[in-house]
Amino acid sequence: MANLLSRAAILAAVDLPRETVAVPEWGGDVLVQGLTAKERDAFEISWYTGQGKNRQENLTNLRARLSARCAVDESGARLFSDADIAALGGKSAVALQRVFEAAQRLSGFTRADVDELTKNSADGQSDDSPSD
Repeated sequence: MANLLSRAAILAAVDLPRETVAVPEWGGDVLVQGLTAKERDAFEISWYTGQGKNRQENLTNLRARLSARCAVDESGARLFSDADIAALGGKSAVALQRVFEAAQRLSGFTRADVDELTKNSADGQSDDSPSD
């Protein structure tokens, strides 16, 4: 028989994955934590500006924006606020890419997700887009 979870068990589960990423350019390691579903939705919404036909992708400082949301201390508190994103974007692309890739993976983003969001922002939902 399947192990059916209760509401309480699901809500009590500690389920945000973490990974320590070596960033020698910065002189140490960064603890990266995956986004919650609510945080991921907010991040995906931030990829766009405007509405309707005026909607455009906003990939400016994408690596820094995701990394700032996912770099945490041992208690899970963010290391960077949204006000730090521009400064973080000024750091080494190689170093930030390592943090970004871990944040992407731990938050469940795939290359197909990024491609789909970018494609849809450019020309709307295409006929060959999968409907999961």
